[in-house]
Amino acid sequence: MSDNLQPAPVSGNSESNNMALLVWVGAIFFGWLVPLIMYLVKKDDAFVQEVSKEALNWAITAFIAGLICSALMVVLIGLILLPALLIANLVFCILGAVAASKGQVYRVPFCLRLIK
Repeated sequence: MSDNLQPAPVSGNSESNNMALLVWVGAIFFGWLVPLIMYLVKKDDAFVQEVSKEALNWAITAFIAGLICSALMVVLIGLILLPALLIANLVFCILGAVAASKGQVYRVPFCLRLIK
């Protein structure tokens, strides 16, 4: 699990850590919207930019997986996979929020890296 934690690109101050924490918490409730807004607005802070990029990549991955689970509802497999996806989303977002509050960038496993 420690392989997923990487040092912050810049030594983040308390404000950067709080903004990065809000990115992950926002991803829990609003999906890709909060990470996208922070990615576009906080261009001057490298730490928040990196955390927003990772949260946005995860939100897009979870959205695609949700679409696949919805399509699989027809054959009833989606009924099992969708709750597993929701739990995984919650766990990964909480792990990201904890790491962000410590000034670290959390790399979500199984995530499509669409935004580099």
